[in-house]
Amino acid sequence: MASPTRAPVLALKDVRLADGAKPLFDGVDLALEPRVRACLVGRNGAGKSTLLKILAAQGAEPDSGERAVQPGAKIIFVSQEPDITGDTLLDYCTAGGAEDYEAQAALADFGLDPEKSSQGLSGGEKRRAALARAFAEQPDVLLLDEPTNHLDIFAIQTLEEELANAKCAALIVSHDRAFLNRVTQRTFWLEHRKVRRLDKGFGEFETWSEQVLAAEADEERRLNKVLERENAWLARGVQGRRARNEGRRRALMDLRAQKKNLQADKRGSMYMAIETAATSGKKVVEAKHLSKKFGERVIVQDFSTRILRGDRVALVGPNGAGKTTLVRLLLGELEADAGTVTLGTNLEVSYIDQGRMALSDKITLWDFLTPGGGDSIIVRGQPKHVAGYAKDFLFTEAQLRQPVTSLSGGERNRLLLARALANPTNLMVLDEPTNDLDMDTLDLLEDLLADFDGTLILVSHDRDFIDRLATSTIAMNGHGKVLETPGGWTDLIDQSPDFFKGARGAGAGDFTPVARTTKAPAPVAPPAPPKKAGKLTFKDQRRLEECETLIAKSPAIIAGFEKILADPNLYSRDPAAFDKTMKALDKARADLEQAEMEWLELEEKKEALANG
Repeated sequence: MASPTRAPVLALKDVRLADGAKPLFDGVDLALEPRVRACLVGRNGAGKSTLLKILAAQGAEPDSGERAVQPGAKIIFVSQEPDITGDTLLDYCTAGGAEDYEAQAALADFGLDPEKSSQGLSGGEKRRAALARAFAEQPDVLLLDEPTNHLDIFAIQTLEEELANAKCAALIVSHDRAFLNRVTQRTFWLEHRKVRRLDKGFGEFETWSEQVLAAEADEERRLNKVLERENAWLARGVQGRRARNEGRRRALMDLRAQKKNLQADKRGSMYMAIETAATSGKKVVEAKHLSKKFGERVIVQDFSTRILRGDRVALVGPNGAGKTTLVRLLLGELEADAGTVTLGTNLEVSYIDQGRMALSDKITLWDFLTPGGGDSIIVRGQPKHVAGYAKDFLFTEAQLRQPVTSLSGGERNRLLLARALANPTNLMVLDEPTNDLDMDTLDLLEDLLADFDGTLILVSHDRDFIDRLATSTIAMNGHGKVLETPGGWTDLIDQSPDFFKGARGAGAGDFTPVARTTKAPAPVAPPAPPKKAGKLTFKDQRRLEECETLIAKSPAIIAGFEKILADPNLYSRDPAAFDKTMKALDKARADLEQAEMEWLELEEKKEALANG
């Protein structure tokens, strides 16, 4: 890390800015020395993008304060939605003054053809082109606003390498924990209209921020005690002693103003919940020998999988490898060229697509949440006023009458979640759900999905999010090869470090991923001699039948116990009966879970024996 005694190449001093009547920044200080790589974190709406624009002197000016730049320093800002112009990508990348060879090299690093037209680009291609231009111009300071949005994992790893090798200072706004952990040496935290600084990378942010918030909570408790005492003093009759105690009265007014500011700074609590629909069958999706191609492009070749109730399956691979196509095949929305897909029973699917196609810019938030009209939305079977439900997702009543175009990327994603979570579901499909969400919302979504009783299919490039949630990961290399491994992204790379060598994405070159660990792969055991086809032993076959019977009967038994416990007066009327029923319910649930596990193991054993 750069020495703190070095002069900053870019700095803000006591910057203040109001958004109408609402103060956004109240004395912000921030400095970047040469070659320091820092992140700027904070909740959605705190003003991170605005602060980057002030630093870049692009479209935002503070009401007061100073912006200082070293003479001759070149500042490059890559926005969330870059505008790609020019006839070709090479024209775009050289428009800012970069040498032709530098632009070509940077485009090649990000897997782009310099002669490719700048029109009709995907979101990921636009992002890669903007990043290539930024590095080709060799800036002194690089400002990046959500640079990993729309990038696949391999492009993110390329960005990590470019930042590590760059000579510039960098300030990054991102929700991608894995990315920030790898590239940052300093953390700026925008909270309560000010910026706090930690001279450590993002990996230390959580511990540090918890300590800061705990100290603030202690200070607020102290302030409340002082206010209680001073308010009591005022109520006892200060009128007769006003001149003598005017100083104390003014101090009380200052305390009240301080308390008001603290309350104003507090963010509303976001509330999300998933209502699981009626329990689906144990088997949710079973695909056998799937194959699909478009023209000469092979998407999937001879892939089989079984997704069971409660699984959390992540799909990973380069952009354009066909992850969304595979999801549609598994859901039966797209017909395979070969192979079969069998869907389970009682499925209620909720789907949030990557392109947010469900959102029309012409409608308001109110119209989107109430597609049938009126002022209520059915939330998990019960009517709820749309304003109250929107508040759970941190939308104000004033926003409800605004068009969707007024929303930020994170707000649009929250709006999609709001409507998707209103309906009961037992199979949730999320295509890039983490784009634009702040970390608080990501944590809440992660906890929600971890506790979800149904099944989850997740398409994501967020390695940390996948590692925290996935029970298995399906990887696609873009050439038709598909591999499924237990666990998340890290487990996939540990178990199959060479799977993505030569992987192909749309319009991109070959990828070689950087493994997250240097641990050598486990030695491969010699192949076992072939076995003759067989069948279960009598004991195993009998246990399999017992498990099937128990699995069939258990839902009704559990529902019976739950109905008894639904009586709100049971505990007060008969505590012993309440306790006995609770224990019986716990045992029934445990027995069902055990039976399902045994059934799965025996079915897999039976299939293995049958295949010899």
